[in-house]
Formats: sequence, structure tokens, C-alpha cells
Amino acid sequence: MVEEEGIRVVRCGGSELNFRRAVFSADSKYIFCVSGDFIKVYSTATEECVHILQGHRNLVTGIQLNPNNHLQLYSCSVDGTIKLWDYIDGILIKTFRVGCELHALFTLSHAEDSVFVTINKEKPDVFQLASVKLPKSSSQEIEAKELSFVLDYVNQSPKCIAFGNEGEYVAAVRDFYLSVYFFKKKTTTRFTLSSSRNKKHARNNFTCVTCHPKEDCIATGHKDGKIRLWRNFDDEKKYTYTCLHWHHDLVMDLAFSVTGSSLLSGGRESVLVEWREAAEKNKEFLPRLGATIEHISVSPAGDLFCTSHSDNKITIIHRNLEASAVIQGLVKDRSIFTGLMIDPRTKALVLNGKPGHLQFYSLQSDKQLYNLDIIQQEYINDSGLIQIELTKAAFGCYGNWLATVEQRQEKETELELQMKLWMYNKKTQGFVLNTKVNMPHEDHITALCFCNAEKSESSTLVTASKDGHFKVWILTDDSDIYKKAVGWTCDFVGSYHKYQATNCCFSEDGSLLAVSFEEIVTIWDSETWELKCTFCQRAGKIRHLCFGRLTCSKYLLGVTENGILCCWNLLSCALEWSTKLNVRVMEPDPNSENIAAIAQSSVGSDLFVFKPSEPRPLYIQKNICREEVLWGVFVPRDVPESFTSEAYQWLNRSQFYFLTKSQSLLTFSTQSPEEKLTPTSKQLLAEESLPTTPFYFLLGKHRKEQQNDKLNEALENELVQLPLTENIPAISELLRTPAHVLPSASFLCSMFVNSLLLSKETKSAEEHPDDVDMVEEKESDDSDEENNFTEKIQDTNNTDLEEDIIYQLSKSEEKELKKFRKVDYSWIAAL
Repeated sequence: MVEEEGIRVVRCGGSELNFRRAVFSADSKYIFCVSGDFIKVYSTATEECVHILQGHRNLVTGIQLNPNNHLQLYSCSVDGTIKLWDYIDGILIKTFRVGCELHALFTLSHAEDSVFVTINKEKPDVFQLASVKLPKSSSQEIEAKELSFVLDYVNQSPKCIAFGNEGEYVAAVRDFYLSVYFFKKKTTTRFTLSSSRNKKHARNNFTCVTCHPKEDCIATGHKDGKIRLWRNFDDEKKYTYTCLHWHHDLVMDLAFSVTGSSLLSGGRESVLVEWREAAEKNKEFLPRLGATIEHISVSPAGDLFCTSHSDNKITIIHRNLEASAVIQGLVKDRSIFTGLMIDPRTKALVLNGKPGHLQFYSLQSDKQLYNLDIIQQEYINDSGLIQIELTKAAFGCYGNWLATVEQRQEKETELELQMKLWMYNKKTQGFVLNTKVNMPHEDHITALCFCNAEKSESSTLVTASKDGHFKVWILTDDSDIYKKAVGWTCDFVGSYHKYQATNCCFSEDGSLLAVSFEEIVTIWDSETWELKCTFCQRAGKIRHLCFGRLTCSKYLLGVTENGILCCWNLLSCALEWSTKLNVRVMEPDPNSENIAAIAQSSVGSDLFVFKPSEPRPLYIQKNICREEVLWGVFVPRDVPESFTSEAYQWLNRSQFYFLTKSQSLLTFSTQSPEEKLTPTSKQLLAEESLPTTPFYFLLGKHRKEQQNDKLNEALENELVQLPLTENIPAISELLRTPAHVLPSASFLCSMFVNSLLLSKETKSAEEHPDDVDMVEEKESDDSDEENNFTEKIQDTNNTDLEEDIIYQLSKSEEKELKKFRKVDYSWIAAL
């Protein structure tokens, strides 16, 4: 049973993993990234999330390793606190209350009791770099009010501030200015590039900065795609800089390697560039990373890099510029046109992803499963280009079919519309394009839905459009003489007084189809496509439409643009009840009669859960979030919950997810994000720290994982592949038997070593005739007896020779068999 006070709204995904630079652990086994008000700890080898550090009350804006303890992590937040974590155990160690909003965090190895933060002054766009002294105390919460200012008028982004030459100076860029502060001299030098008034230097703006770890060298990225390397910057008159230019657009981020021998850069080209020895001619590329590179990080050990991308993805890269792992979060598109859907097969959340793609997102592991390319065209990153948009999608027939709609409109009279129907292929475990319909309607498609009734004889799809029609598409034979191909064709076209069709949905049993034409709801018979009745509610156009489920299947609910929620009784063809409620999202639970409605209020969004048969809501929660909620969906549970309270029983069979305007995915749960991690993820921290000793290989605990892991293929080729010792009885008994009852080691040694020997393929008689002759001479008597035995077996089974083939041992195998017969295993039975 679950206590009702444990229910709360939790963020379950959708937070930006690319908001700040990711940070590697000292041994490169883990990578830390900011995710909303959490810090997520991922394994670089398995891509699994092993911990979620939860404690900040607002957006986390910076993370850094503790330079004095590589097993600890600092974090800062807009809530005005700096927290120290033990990331191995996921424990909060200390909290330092600074008292003002913190926007970036930096640490230095020689500054043991202080960190550097970016704070906001009185004006909203003016920021300062300050040093915060962290007092030493045994208490968990400490006041840290002692601040000393270092640089003024800096950029809010941490990409625009960098410390160089082991902390001797700090460089900051903003607009056309580069400022360098020297800690020993306590002086500041400032350099200015040509302003935008000159057309030749119109894009000289600084975008990022990084410093050489061991030399006096500063690298800056610019809006025009150039990289400038600054030297002799301790003198405002004698400074010099050289230019590196490959990027055609602005440089998003820069990073030096640990030794400073190479410089990494990235931008909108989705290509990681490595400038070796900071030379124009000596550069290497890692192309086709999928999206704009926003951040670049280097591990302290220098063996790994990572890039954060605009599609909410982190790519882990080896030193030789080979991508080794990808941590993919929920892709944030410009707008979610398709809404939230659930794949009936994988129970994955499906919505708009990369341009022209549908993303399948695992709600359990909080990561993307795969992308389905719908538009199947190369995406051109140009702000002035009108792209093809994926606007509608729907699953049907228990996940066997997927319908999508894509459109592009450059002018009002130039509409490009295409509908595609995809069939699930069991062999490839993916969707394959089956039917493509060009211009299925003359205007924008407003809704589409499948008939998912269990007793439905044929597959049916309905589309509604602004052209005033709704069309019924059925699956028919579109085959040759072999009758093996199927396709979709239009079976019926309906309209109502030339009104625009805005919504459509089927009843639970599939017998009725409801189509809304602006302010009027029409009910159609799905067998004859005859108009049965109409409902008219002069309160604005119908925004949402859905039938009741199970015992409430006789009710139809509709929401108007003027904020009226209506419920009609299909048996009496009359309005059952209505209420004034500004509903933005209305979703029926497929496993119960409950319906969730989210209404927009002046202070936020409110949730109402009700049954159509009862106008009194079962559950009301005000202000579930401050933002506007755009979409919602019920996800059936694999294991039902057992809430005892009547107010929370609507969560027993299904879990409700909703997406906000900032594309944060929220849900109602009794578990925190850390508690929702799978047991295997929690064990990774302990298992990865185990030493790979010979006894570790002997037990063979992770042998299956090593065989399936592509990352360890090179390592397995170099190591000697040990035999499978788990299934050998002698080895099992040797390991399980107490030491005080075992025979002497000299007695067991030969048997134990022989069991570990690798099996060797027998060589042909043609290659080694001498060896064969020797064996025949020494073992002639024994072999003759065994040959006679095998001949008897062949004679008795001669009639069934085609069905049963008796395996005949070679002479070398017979020799090995005799050796095993001579070994005495009787001591095992006596144990």
C-alpha cells in the first residue's frame, strides 16, 4: 500500500543535459551533467545513469570537481547555494548559503578554501566574477557571505570565462572586449576588437574563451567563425594574436587538451575540430555528430572528450577522435505538433524529435531509444528556409500501423501536404513505409485517429481537415496476383454544411465516429457512415473531443475554445452536464473510466480527474506547475499500484504524464528520481570498482556482458580467452568445497590445470602422418576394440542413417577420452 501523502509532482525527463558543460570524474569512469535542478551522474562505459543528485530548489547553473578531493563535486544554483556532494554514494555533504543568485562556478587547485562564481548586480544584464570563501565547519549548512570581486562586466555564460596557466590569471570576454586579470599583480588588461560599425569587422563579437593550461596563451572564438590565439597579453601594447579559420558560422565552444598540445573547437557544422599544435594546417575532424556543438569538455586524465549538442545529447569521444558513447535526453523541438503518444509495443513515449523525426523515449530509463526518420530528407540548417514540418501522428491496430502527416507552406496558396502510413516489420523490428498519399486533403489536416476496437474486422483511419471534409481510409489488397501486398485507400468522404472539421475520435467499441465541425459535433455510424445525430453548443469551436471508457462509454465529452466543458449522453442524445473550465488538456485513461483535464488559471495549471457519469471530480490539485501545460498522456502500468485512498485510486492502473511549455516532462509519483533508478544502475558504482584479477576472470561473472559489449572487443582480442569454467563440475566442486576437507594440493593440481586448458582442433591425418602412425602403433589394441564397438552401432542404426548420424571420435579425441577415464573423481562423491 502507498500512503496518499507520498504523491507529488516530480520531473521525470525533458530537462536540458546541454545547459552547461559536462564534467568528467578524475578516473574518467563517470560524467556529470546539469539537468534542471538535478545533477545526473552517468557511467562513461555503459551510458547508464547511476545517481541523481537532488537537493537544489532551483536551476543548477554550474558543477566542478573538488580539486582537493576527486571523489567530491561542487554545484551552484540560482537558489543562492553551493553544495558539496559525494557522488560515489550520492550523498549531500555540505551546503554553503551565499545569499544571491549564482550563474556559474569555477574552482582552482591552489585556492583550497574558496571558489569563484558569477553573480548578478542590480541591473539584470550586468554580471560580476567574484570569489567566495567557504568556511570550514562541522555543521551541514554554513553561511558563506564573504565575497571578493575579481572582474566586472562579464558574460553570464561560463563559456566566456576561463582560468589559465594553473590559475595565474583569468580571462573573460563580452561583446567586443577581452579582459585579463592577473592574481599576483592584481591588475587588469583589456583588449578591444573593431566594432560592428565597420562592415568588414561586423561579426567580431566574442562567443567563448579558453586558456592554455601551462602557458600564457588565450584562445577566443568569434561570431564570424574565426579563432584567435592571444599571446603577450600582459602588455596592452605588445600583445599579438594569430587567427585560425575553418568554421563558417560562430564558434560555440573551445577547449584545450590536458597537456595543451591541441585545441578543440565546435559549432553549428556538427563537426569537432582538433587543431594540433594550434596550427592552421595540422587539424583533424570528427564530422556528422548530429547537431550543433554547444559545449566541449576534456577529462582530467586526458583520455576522453565530450561534446554537448543542441538536441539534448552528450557524445563521449576517445582521444583518437572516435565516438564511444552517446547519452541522449529528450529532444526539444521548436514545437510539439504531434502531441504525446505511447507506442503500444515498447511503452515508449513518442513525440516530435529532431527535425523530420519521431523520437521514441523510454520513460523508465529517461533516455531516447531511437529516432524514426519520417520526412527522409537532408535537413538544411538555415534560419530563412521554410522547413517541412511533421504535424500529426497516430498509432493504430495495437502498434502495427503508424500514420504521419507532414506539410510545408511557403505562401498561403502553396500548401504541400503528404500523409504516410507505416507498417511494423517484425523481422527488422521497425516501421517500414507502406503507403504515401500526396495531398490527402485540400487544406491543413487538423486531426487523425485509428479505430482501435478489439472486434474491428478491418483497419480504419479517419482524417479531418480545414477543407470541410473528413475522410475514411481503409486497408485493402493492393497486391499483385500473389495477394501479398496491402495498401490504404479512401473509402468515404463526409462533410457537414461546409464547416471546417476540427476533431475526430472513435468510440471504444468502434461503432461510432464523432467529428466536430467548428461548434457542432456530429455522430456517424462506422459501418454505414450514416449521420446519426448532432450536438450543438454555441460556446465556441470544439477544441478537444473524446468518448468515455468502460462503463462510461455512453458519454461524449467536448471542450470549447471559450472555456466550456460539456458532457453528452449518447443514449438520450442530450446534454448531461456542462461546466465553466478553461481546459487545455483532456486525456482519457485507457484502463479505467477516469478522465484527466488540466485547466489554465492565472497562477498556473490545475488538474481535475473525474468520471463522465459523475460531475463531481474525484481528485483536484491546484497549481501543479506554474507553466502552461501543452500535452498529456496516460501510460498503463506494468505492475498496478495499490493506493487505498479514493482520491488517488485513479493512479493505480495508469500513470499520468504531462509536458509543459518549456518542454519539461512531469508526472505524479511517490518516488524521487534517485529512487526510480533501476537496481542494475545502482550496482554499477560498486561493480566497476572491482579489480580485474585472475580470480575475477576465473569466476566469469561478467563473461556474457563482455561478449556483448562492443566497446571491449579490442581488449578481448589482446587478452587470452579463458575457457568457460562455470559449467565444469570439477571446478565447481573445487570452489564450493571447504578447504579443510579437500585433498592435498599436489593431488588436485594436475586435474585442475587440465580442466583450464584450451580445447584445440584436431589436425588432419594428411598434415601429420607420422603422429598418426605412432598413435596407431601404441594404441592398436584399444582402438580395435572401440572400432568394433562403433561398427556395431552403425549396423544397428543403418536403416535410420538419414535421420540419426552417429558422431565417430577421431583417434586423438579417443586418446584424450582415455586420459579422463583414468582420473579418479571418487573423492568428490564422498564430500
